[in-house]
Amino acid sequence: MKSEINKIVLAYSGGLDTSVILRWLQATYDCEVVTFTADIGQGEELEPARQKAQALGVTEIYVEDLREEFAADFVFPMFRANTLYEGQYLLGTSIARPLIAKRLVEIAAETGADAIAHGATGKGNDQVRFELGAYALNPDIKIIAPWRIWDLTSREKLLAYAAEYGIPIEMDQGDKPPYSMDANLLHISYEGGILEDPWAEPPESMWRWTTSPTQAPDEPTEVELSFEQGDLAAINGQDMSPAQALEELNRLGGLHGVGRLDIVENRYVGMKSRGAYETPGGTILLAAHRAVESLTLDREVAHLKDELMPRYASLIYNGYWWSPERAMLQTAIDSSQRNVSGDVRLKLYKGNVMVTGRRSGQSLFSEKVVTFEEDEGSYDQANATGFIALNALRLQLKARRDLGRSGGRASHENSTSHENLAGAGEGTP
Repeated sequence: MKSEINKIVLAYSGGLDTSVILRWLQATYDCEVVTFTADIGQGEELEPARQKAQALGVTEIYVEDLREEFAADFVFPMFRANTLYEGQYLLGTSIARPLIAKRLVEIAAETGADAIAHGATGKGNDQVRFELGAYALNPDIKIIAPWRIWDLTSREKLLAYAAEYGIPIEMDQGDKPPYSMDANLLHISYEGGILEDPWAEPPESMWRWTTSPTQAPDEPTEVELSFEQGDLAAINGQDMSPAQALEELNRLGGLHGVGRLDIVENRYVGMKSRGAYETPGGTILLAAHRAVESLTLDREVAHLKDELMPRYASLIYNGYWWSPERAMLQTAIDSSQRNVSGDVRLKLYKGNVMVTGRRSGQSLFSEKVVTFEEDEGSYDQANATGFIALNALRLQLKARRDLGRSGGRASHENSTSHENLAGAGEGTP
């Protein structure tokens, strides 16, 4: 294989799987491997990953803080669309993959590598997301997915391989949780193990970021979020960067048990999967963004956004962030956000996010028009008569056809219905 692959960039976490993959790539392809470890807010110390890569003979090691880029260029654009996959999932894992794919391809170009590698399995969505993203950015890149081609198909085999080749596995010592986890600035996900039974309740000890709603504070916390052109800009009057804002919302939401989710979702590769998620900050952000949009978006624009959102969500979930259709939709979504600026007040209480107020200098809400009191001629209620008559016309025509002109008796002969309708002329009932 050496003649085919000369240098590989590996997405490397420093854990058991990717440490074994690193050594396997070196042995299988007899070439240099570059490691790339991204800090996207998973809350782990990344220096041990660098040290493990050095111990395994890697000379080109990339350890990068991508939290701000992740929040500003991926999470925030997604939230402008109020994105939910299958009506529930806030896409915390999905939205991180295009950024990692982008950096893998960029590092390959910087280091002269002709291939990239990842540790995603052949059953999941991440393999699709990484690879579609990489091919969209470099159509000639070679991609190696060890889980689809090697024979190390169990944890026991991985441990045996690590022992055989002297791979340090300090980061994997201790009790291994009976499920897998993946965290970033937007969420933490849990799947596999005990969660593979959709009837089994997740153990309370599983949740890492959120207090149980039953144990959350008995007093709510009030928070005010300020938006500028669709993006969160300040919390309680304090300007924050995108990453800082997400971190603060995670803290506040976690304290009050906000953002737990337990679902069965449809993977792109064809199977159903049970996943549990904690997305405290994202849950608050979604509620607040929709609240400021309710004041500032035209009705038809808001409804069109809601119609487009499921398609947009599927594109992200399925790995098409870098596709032309996602870019087209993003242009439309971003255009809709030009006037989405203002403040939203919320209360966080025992797992709930309650909007209690919203205001905007770009508001389309008119108290003069909507009031039940004297409106000083702002709205002529008589206009509603013609509005209703025109919108009722097609319903009346259908009713005449279906009921006939016999005082409501259902027509039982099509010919009679046609005759009645033809004789009705253009009058009203």
